[in-house]
Amino acid sequence: MNPRDAFSPAPSRRRFLSRLALAGAALPFARELAAAESRKKAAAAPLPPWTGGPTVLHVFSKPLHWMSWADTAALVKATGYGGIDYTVRVPQGHVLPERVEEDLPKAIDAARAAGLKVEMITTEINGVKTPHAERVVRTAAKLGVKYYRLGFFNYDPQLGVKGTLDALKPQLRDLAALNQSVGIHGAIQNHAGPRVGGPMWDLYELLRDIDPRWLGVQFDIRHAVAEAGQSWPLSLRLLAPWVKCTDLKDFRWEQSPGKAAIENVPIGEGIVPYEAYFKLVRELAVHGPASVHFEFPPFERAPISEAEKRAKFPELMRKDLAALKAVMAKAGVS
Repeated sequence: MNPRDAFSPAPSRRRFLSRLALAGAALPFARELAAAESRKKAAAAPLPPWTGGPTVLHVFSKPLHWMSWADTAALVKATGYGGIDYTVRVPQGHVLPERVEEDLPKAIDAARAAGLKVEMITTEINGVKTPHAERVVRTAAKLGVKYYRLGFFNYDPQLGVKGTLDALKPQLRDLAALNQSVGIHGAIQNHAGPRVGGPMWDLYELLRDIDPRWLGVQFDIRHAVAEAGQSWPLSLRLLAPWVKCTDLKDFRWEQSPGKAAIENVPIGEGIVPYEAYFKLVRELAVHGPASVHFEFPPFERAPISEAEKRAKFPELMRKDLAALKAVMAKAGVS
């Protein structure tokens, strides 16, 4: 061996490069190990306190129109819910708009006598010119109702998408001003289909210049999943400042070649990802009352007698409530 080889820098360089290569190969594994440890700690860490306050679960009264206000309240109370979302609309409603000043106080009194709240109602109002709109809004606010759902808006083929939205903006600004004058919030439901609110981004276009305290969105996760599939969290993130009340229900797709139809089902039996939904609700601090909708048979599309309804409805209502409370508790939402 050449004595100079013992002092040659070549072996040192080879060792250095070899160690560098090994370190580079190990770096992704180290990063993954650190990320896994971080996820483990995050999963083990207790959730921060829920700051939204208790979510009062209201029963949407649409399938209960055949019952009196007192009987409706008794059923809702017996099945464990905290409130009633009365329909105040025509042609079918628990309260007719033309009689709102006389009948809404009676309906709310019946609920409160049973220990229930009426923080939200459902109307057909879509502007200050809707018949009886101001009477409904003022009466509801005077009685302590905090939120009302608007009626639906359709796209005008002659105006197109942008033209329809531009035409609706002044109408909604006037309605927001009425709401502000009496201290109540109006909300547009995102409803699946080709109407305004179906794609959800259109609601942001309508509301982005309107104070969320007076006009916003009643976010319906069932309709959001039906329309947006896996991208519904983006819509909720976009609309969150305007979401002051929500709707809860479930569905699944009934498929055949070339088409698919929505089949409404009890909560927990469909494809609505409620655990992911409530986790995002918590993250975004979305809170306020929620309206639980019963749109599956026998509540709808099942011609059964009143006696059969009284026998079947309570168990199904309790079942949905138990499913909701379980997933809400898991997500840390009260």
